[in-house]
Amino acid sequence: MRKAAIYYKDVLAGILTETDEGEYTFQYEEKYIKEYPKQFITFTMPVNTKIYTDKRLFPFFEGLIPEGWLLDIASKNWKINQNDRMGLLLACCQNCIGAVSVQSIPNTDE
Repeated sequence: MRKAAIYYKDVLAGILTETDEGEYTFQYEEKYIKEYPKQFITFTMPVNTKIYTDKRLFPFFEGLIPEGWLLDIASKNWKINQNDRMGLLLACCQNCIGAVSVQSIPNTDE
C-alpha cells in the first residue's frame, strides 16, 4: 500500500492511497473539510466526507504526471516503469506548477 499527502496551497487537503489490490482512494482531511469546505482540489472531487474510490488513478492526479520527453527522463532517472502511475506521481509531483503538491507518506506496515 502506498500513500500520499495531498497539499493545496501548503495546507494538507487529504490522503491519496493505492491499495495492495491496485485500487485508489482519496479522502479529504477532517480539518480541511471544516476550514475550507468550498476549496476543492478538482471539480470532480468536491470537498466532503465521502471516500472517493476508483480502479485507476484519478484523472486529476494522472494529469499532474509529466508526459513525453519529460516522462522519459523521469522514468529513466528514477527507474520507474511508466505504467507505475502512483510511483511517478510520488516521484515527480512534490513541486508541481499550481496549487497542488504530493508528498509521499512512508509505509509503516513493514
